[in-house]
Amino acid sequence: MPTCRRKRVVLTEPSEALLQVATTDPNREVFYLYETGEIFETYEAYAARMSFYKLKQFQCEVTGKSGLDYFQAVESEREEARTMHHRFSEPLKPAILKAVQWQVMGRLDHLVEAVYERFKDRYFKSERVVVDLTGTKYYARVEKVYPPKYNADVGARDAYKDSLSSSLEDEQPHVIGGDLKIPTTDANVQDNPALYFYWVHIIELEKDKGHEKKQGGPKNAEKDSAIGSLMEVQCGMMSRDRLSFSKSILRRFIRDCVDRDAAVASPWTVKPSIAKRYGVDSVMPEETRKGVENIKKGEIDKRKKVWEDKEGPPNKKQKKMTPAQEERAEKREKEAREKLEKQKQVREEAERLAAEKKKKKPVRYPTEDLDVRLGEKDKKAGMKVQRPHASRDIPFNETPGTIEAFLMAWNFLVVYGQPLHLSTFTLDEFEHAIRHTLIDLPCALLAEVHSTLIYNLRTVAFQRHSALVSLMRMHEAAQDEGNDEDVVLGVPFDELTAAMADVGNNWERIPLRHTEGREGWEDALVGMLKDHATVITFPRLREILTRLLFAAEPRPEMSTSPSSSRDPTPESSPLSRRSTPAERYYALPPQDKIAILSFMCNLAISSKAIHAHMESCEEQLTALRKEKIDVNRLKKQHLEEMSVLKEETKEDPSAKNVVDQDVVMNDVSDLSDVSEGGSETPSSSGSKKNSARQKELRLKAVTAAHAKQREAARAKQASTKQALSDHRRLDEEVNKLERRLEGIEREFRKLLGAVRVKPLGKDRFYNRVWWFDGMGSASLVGSGGVAQYGTGRLFIQGPSEFDRELLDQRKDEDIEGRRKEEEGEDGVLGPGEWGVYSDVEELEEYVNWLNVKGHRETALKAALTKWWAHITAGMKRRTADVNVNARLPEARRSARTKGGYDVTREPYMMWVNRRAVT
Repeated sequence: MPTCRRKRVVLTEPSEALLQVATTDPNREVFYLYETGEIFETYEAYAARMSFYKLKQFQCEVTGKSGLDYFQAVESEREEARTMHHRFSEPLKPAILKAVQWQVMGRLDHLVEAVYERFKDRYFKSERVVVDLTGTKYYARVEKVYPPKYNADVGARDAYKDSLSSSLEDEQPHVIGGDLKIPTTDANVQDNPALYFYWVHIIELEKDKGHEKKQGGPKNAEKDSAIGSLMEVQCGMMSRDRLSFSKSILRRFIRDCVDRDAAVASPWTVKPSIAKRYGVDSVMPEETRKGVENIKKGEIDKRKKVWEDKEGPPNKKQKKMTPAQEERAEKREKEAREKLEKQKQVREEAERLAAEKKKKKPVRYPTEDLDVRLGEKDKKAGMKVQRPHASRDIPFNETPGTIEAFLMAWNFLVVYGQPLHLSTFTLDEFEHAIRHTLIDLPCALLAEVHSTLIYNLRTVAFQRHSALVSLMRMHEAAQDEGNDEDVVLGVPFDELTAAMADVGNNWERIPLRHTEGREGWEDALVGMLKDHATVITFPRLREILTRLLFAAEPRPEMSTSPSSSRDPTPESSPLSRRSTPAERYYALPPQDKIAILSFMCNLAISSKAIHAHMESCEEQLTALRKEKIDVNRLKKQHLEEMSVLKEETKEDPSAKNVVDQDVVMNDVSDLSDVSEGGSETPSSSGSKKNSARQKELRLKAVTAAHAKQREAARAKQASTKQALSDHRRLDEEVNKLERRLEGIEREFRKLLGAVRVKPLGKDRFYNRVWWFDGMGSASLVGSGGVAQYGTGRLFIQGPSEFDRELLDQRKDEDIEGRRKEEEGEDGVLGPGEWGVYSDVEELEEYVNWLNVKGHRETALKAALTKWWAHITAGMKRRTADVNVNARLPEARRSARTKGGYDVTREPYMMWVNRRAVT
């Protein structure tokens, strides 16, 4: 039974009123707790009990594990009980349960100790034991037990080996020795375990790996010969496996099988179900009952005597107190009660304050983003409440799923440009190429992209005519459903299969030379679809093949001079005329072109060239990681040296201006001495000479001291100059190392983009932020330090379905209302919806909107700050390019287009594949 605060959990019994209602109104609805079988009259009582069971404050009584809820503790006890009962020796269970039945012992440890000492050398029939034969241990099974009376009768014991039967099968061994009522010494005298003989059947060698390695081959053969034999042994040669019999396992077995009341001197009793299973008598014998009552009475009398000794003799006459003494005694009692009451109030107040302090524990930031709300202080500090509106003007964002396929295809072609032998191009150029519809002016970008992918797919395994087989199965399924016509876009199935047979055969052998403009890539595309695609892997297979192989009848009112190359002409009339893929590809809707490219990219990822490139990128990433560690270590070393040199270059006030200091001679005193020499007497001339000599010596000493100081100052100045020179040199080295670290980060992003593409991060509402520039074969910095871009934008993707489930789990909050408040009515993005930031000012507002108190937005803001210079430079460069292309429409007209728009001057038409293999 699980315990809570060292007390067993008692199940709730139905109230008397509820039991009466059960008899009068059997159909009344109640609340039933299935796990425990408890019944509650109200939901409040049921919920309170369930909340109590869910608290992590229960303990498994068997293993001692704490911090569990009630159901976990019950399951832990059941699991341990199953394991323990499986390991414990089955033949030993009835004997031990009969021994502990009706035993009166205060502590379970004492009972376990007594049982262990009685049964450690006593074995029973069919029990699995370990037998030690001259140092080698074997697993064996006890076949027959002979009590001490057969100790001297060898013939009777040998009779069992010869006949494998005995007339003493029903004799129970260890009857006296297993009775705990008999003292241990008397039990060993009357039923000595050392005089028992056992016939055991050797089963196998004990698995001891260390012992097996030390033994040789012949000895192993001797050991194997003993297996399967029948031997006679005594308890000195026998033992039990510690996993099946030890004090700890015995304690768990007894605690699981027995119980006792809480009254004084209550006996241990085997649980009724277990007693019935193992044949233990559940009715207490009269003799045993009287013995238990005597023990209980003696224990009660003993406790009563101890209590009376504490209180003093009851018959002792109490001295009668005077009224004054009674008043003082009452006053003392009153003061003691007031003191206890005051202490209780102080303790309760302290507990209340501690609970409130624990409840109002300060929040540590960063924390979960949705738990962070802007306060008035944050609003006054200038933090944005509402996120800037992300534009929905994204290419091909009208059809669900098309924008993802478009971005994936562009990212794949740019990232793996090196193994595909494809030069980089921007997302705008790719979009305009997809929208290109002029047949007489083929787009080199589309030709190169499809040709390189077709070349790559030649190395991917395919099955001939897989598309045809798939379409035929679909056609048969349609006929089974009663659709005999099976016409798509006006083309019957038979006509489509006939047209497919004439196009794209041996597509893997078409040259597709770069010098010849990749001529024939459209037919090769159809051949690739015929051998690689199926209706399952490419759901729009039939529609696209029909559009590539058939055209509508020309209408005379249609204009033959389109005004723009990026205005697709939708076809509403049925396709009845056979055509060629070269004529029909540019008439495909952009969604179909994107679907084709997406399908080809998904296939190309498994090609040999892409796999080899990814492995090469992994190796280069490992080398970059090591180089980054070395560069950081060297940078740290230089910074430490610079700090030491900075201390050395600090000016010393005692040596300041020592180099320019001159010795100031006291010439005035010397001149005065010389001028006064003419008026002095001859007797004082000697003293004056001595005084002049002393002054001369003093002057020489001062001059020498100043010379030493000047020399030290010059040395100090030279050392300072050298330190400054070294400091400048180290500063330049640190700057070089920092530039190298920036280069490593850019290279790391390029290589990591070839292995996996991850978003910059997520905001508080799990919107993903994507920045695709500078990955794979693309670069963020061109020659001369000029900024380069691929998309020149920051994309925002709505939360995924899994993220939406996380948001929906916060049922106590109005998440949708908060999203509308903080993202705007039009700014809320759902799953599969995209937004974009194309302007630096919008991006700055978005970064200011991020709250660094949340985990996700802290990481997102750190990533944006890390790449801020490159993101904003790419945005500005793209904005400038877009403005230039939109500012001069008239400059792109030529006589060759007869006054129309000169498409060949568009950036996507001027793109050249400089990595092409001729």
